[in-house]
Amino acid sequence: MRKSPMTKESLQVNKKTVAAVATVIVVIIAAAVFLSGRGQSISASTNGGNSPASNSSRLNPAVDLSPSQLNSIKIAPVGSYRFDVEKEAVGNISLADDLSVDVFPPYQGTIIKALVELGTHVQKEQPLYTIKSPDLIQAESALIGAAATYELTTKELARAKDLYMTNVGVPQKELEQAISDQQTADGALKAARDAVRVFGKTDAEIDQMIATRKIDPALIVRSPITGVVTAFNAPAGLFVQPGNGSAPYSVANVTVKWMLANVPESESAAYHVGQPVEVNVLAYPDRVFKGKVSKIYEAVDPNTHRVTIRSEISDPKNELRPGMLANFIIRVDGPVVATAMPANGVVREPGGTMVAWVTTDRQHFVQQIIKTGLRQNGQVQILDGLQQGEQVVSDGAVFLSNMLEAPPSD
Repeated sequence: MRKSPMTKESLQVNKKTVAAVATVIVVIIAAAVFLSGRGQSISASTNGGNSPASNSSRLNPAVDLSPSQLNSIKIAPVGSYRFDVEKEAVGNISLADDLSVDVFPPYQGTIIKALVELGTHVQKEQPLYTIKSPDLIQAESALIGAAATYELTTKELARAKDLYMTNVGVPQKELEQAISDQQTADGALKAARDAVRVFGKTDAEIDQMIATRKIDPALIVRSPITGVVTAFNAPAGLFVQPGNGSAPYSVANVTVKWMLANVPESESAAYHVGQPVEVNVLAYPDRVFKGKVSKIYEAVDPNTHRVTIRSEISDPKNELRPGMLANFIIRVDGPVVATAMPANGVVREPGGTMVAWVTTDRQHFVQQIIKTGLRQNGQVQILDGLQQGEQVVSDGAVFLSNMLEAPPSD
């Protein structure tokens, strides 16, 4: 069977068909290539690629920033920082017990007059208050009697000597008796003076009492140390006894305070006497008071399993008040130089994971999981996840983390 020859019109139709089919194929291929490239770009924006500087896998989230978005962050290399190994604790300010004295009278009596007020700075041996003491009255009465006896025996001895030396004469035995009586009276007078001197009376005051034959019932109670009056309970007429009830006065050296902090039992081995301490209180938020650990108490609280640490804090201006709540930083070890980055570049994820953002071109940023350690002065110790020299977001890292949930538009 003969094939019919192709006409010119049919040949033209076949050429148009082939051209149309080729055009469709080209469009399909171009679309596939476009979609394939777009998919790779999205994948790179969400998976992060294999950047050697970031040490991240393709599963790490990543974002790309436009030039305008870069103004919202800061970038800096991971470096090193000198960290002091410190522990923090919360406690209270207290007066130093070994520098504080309750001033009781040495003998019982009734308060006559209080001489200084609460908060007054006093010197050692400065009078604080006076009491009317029966013991003092008895001692002074004995003093006046001993002085009178001494005066009498002295006159009797002088008379006996005069008679003994004259022609009238007295027996030797009578003279010897006069001498013995005068010596006994002299010893009794000295003992009486010493007894009154124990009450704080001076020799001049004792001589005045002997000369006038009048007793002074006021016993002066003096401050045993230089310091500040920290407690006052001395109204006139109050009966006081040594060591019984509340002390009429308390005086303390306030240039040194105690800090009492309770630390976990598990951390107690890290503390030692002599370690430096820094103290912050709410009353002076910009101030740092310095001191050192002075005692680590032996007992552990069975309920809280905490150990009490006592430190001595220098307070030359008496700015710290007993009972103040304070935050204490105790340096428990020497400084450690470690890999570090700015704290503003570290983001805590909802699950507690710490992350940082790493870049190699200042446009593409990959989220990297890190392990952190010490924090000081705006720096964070990096234990794992980053190497020194890597470029990280040092400020504004939260902005990038937020972009993963709702990418912002320019």
